[in-house]
Amino acid sequence: MELLFSSQSSFSYSPTISVSTDTPEPMTAMARIFCVANQKGGVGKTTTSVNLAWAFAMGGQRTLLIDLDPQCNATTGLGLSPAARHPLLINTPVRESMLPTSHEHLHVMPGCRSFQDVDQLEKGEISRRALLKQHLDAGMGGYDAVFIDCPPSLGELTQAALASSSEVLMPIQCEYFAMEGLTQMIHVIRDVMHSQPGKLSFGGILLTMVDPRFELTHEVDQEVRDFFGDIVFDTVVPRDIAICESPSHGKCVLDYAPRSRGARAYLELCMEVMDRD
Repeated sequence: MELLFSSQSSFSYSPTISVSTDTPEPMTAMARIFCVANQKGGVGKTTTSVNLAWAFAMGGQRTLLIDLDPQCNATTGLGLSPAARHPLLINTPVRESMLPTSHEHLHVMPGCRSFQDVDQLEKGEISRRALLKQHLDAGMGGYDAVFIDCPPSLGELTQAALASSSEVLMPIQCEYFAMEGLTQMIHVIRDVMHSQPGKLSFGGILLTMVDPRFELTHEVDQEVRDFFGDIVFDTVVPRDIAICESPSHGKCVLDYAPRSRGARAYLELCMEVMDRD
């Protein structure tokens, strides 16, 4: 770890999240903004974003889920429709684009599948990144917790999300290629940490799609924990058919099958994220 990060002090956790009230207040420095990122696809970023956001909302936190992935799975996974134009590009306040969900404490900034809008968002200009960050920051006021679901890339959208966040969560599929590209992702996170000292911390690494029947699962689990230590969450997300089925019903697994193994895992993960300092 010393080769990737200058010191262990780069990582910090916040044990307390303020409880929501009837009247939203401006976001304070204590609000937590989670960037859920990994350049590999199919590792559980969207599933983690949706279910953690729902779990925080269940705990009474005023929660916002931002869908930055052009696939818009975080939007449709909660039974909502993608936006015709991306909320970060239209000339109206970002907050006007927030959609309510079936949970009173959870709102969604929907994604957009417009190739033209995605192309504009992903232009690699410094000014574009600053504009994205400005819009994201403007839309996150009044929430206790914000989860940003990133696309499977290290492009402009992911880097803008990292620059707007206080913590980064990285899901890793518990399979052979789990470590592939991980170093590159961590270097990008480190660069953001160095460019904005004290703003972004490494919230943790989450092992997903865990199947204890396979020896490979245990090998990957051990390798990741040996290398990253306490940064890896104790909670792991198992392979569970309920997790796979829930998006087709427009629900997260916590709402679709609250007694399933997957739902229990995300509730335990939520408590672990809340407790970390």
